[in-house]
Amino acid sequence: MGSLLEVIALHPADAEAAQEGGADRLELCASMEADGLSPSVSTVSAIRRSTDLPLRVMLRLTDSFTINGAELNRLTAMAQSYLSAGADGFVLGFLTPDNVVDAESAGALVSTFAGTPWTFHRAIDAVLEQASAWRALRSLPGLDTVLTAGSSIGVGHGLDDLCRLAKEDSAVASVMMAGGGLQPEHVPWLYQSGVRRFHVGSSVRQDGSWTKAYVNSRFVRAWRNLLDAQDARE
Repeated sequence: MGSLLEVIALHPADAEAAQEGGADRLELCASMEADGLSPSVSTVSAIRRSTDLPLRVMLRLTDSFTINGAELNRLTAMAQSYLSAGADGFVLGFLTPDNVVDAESAGALVSTFAGTPWTFHRAIDAVLEQASAWRALRSLPGLDTVLTAGSSIGVGHGLDDLCRLAKEDSAVASVMMAGGGLQPEHVPWLYQSGVRRFHVGSSVRQDGSWTKAYVNSRFVRAWRNLLDAQDARE
């Protein structure tokens, strides 16, 4: 399987540059100062008109990983609106107050858009017991990607754990997407461990700025070339 490159897009200009640079998929979100929250439906519609890349939309209302019933109901309605606006999938992830995967809440939400693929996001990096977290995720229907840095403070600190997890379990490697401070020098190690999905955001923007710069197609192309080179060596 060739490598997948996912790029965070906040605006149509981001989406256009990401596609020009060779991205395979986009994650749509807003409020990066809160590590990514749900965008407006109008933003999703505008981005859909600007690209034919697959779009995964963030389902997250606050900067917390916990969720209550009212928020779950709101996200359920939002998911349907996003699908109508052109979303191809979703990004979500919930934890209990004890920092355990909240499979019940996640399962309730994903059951409302059965058949639509989705990503469990970096909430997993806040879980203390990783083995049980990965077991819980396997029980959730439709899940085909787990975005993780291996550490709550980024891939630079979690690289060894990501590589170990991927090497020990090919099923984990098949859904793992490395992201969160990902740097080019991390890629060969992850690739050798079986990881084929990679996620970038600030690294494809000038000076890493979310507020002053759009996605730069040349930066995306550099990542695309890096992954293609790894694929060619296989």
